[in-house]
Amino acid sequence: MPQTRSAKKRERQRQRRSENNRSQRTRMRSAVKKVRTASTKEEAEAALKEAERLLDRAGTKRLVHPRTARRAKSRLAKVVASKS
Repeated sequence: MPQTRSAKKRERQRQRRSENNRSQRTRMRSAVKKVRTASTKEEAEAALKEAERLLDRAGTKRLVHPRTARRAKSRLAKVVASKS
């Protein structure tokens, strides 16, 4: 347990940030999964738009590495393009 006042504050900040990061990561992963499991091309395109937005945000906020986010977007676009 933290002893000093500043250490207690850092612990509170860490907990708050890790909770936010967890929820954002979950949203991002769910959006990616929704694109991959979409049954129609129209559904997939709509899901891709949301997933791209969340991936961009995650890359900007360093939730994932920016290049990882760009790579995921590219691969999802390929998946959508291949749907008929």
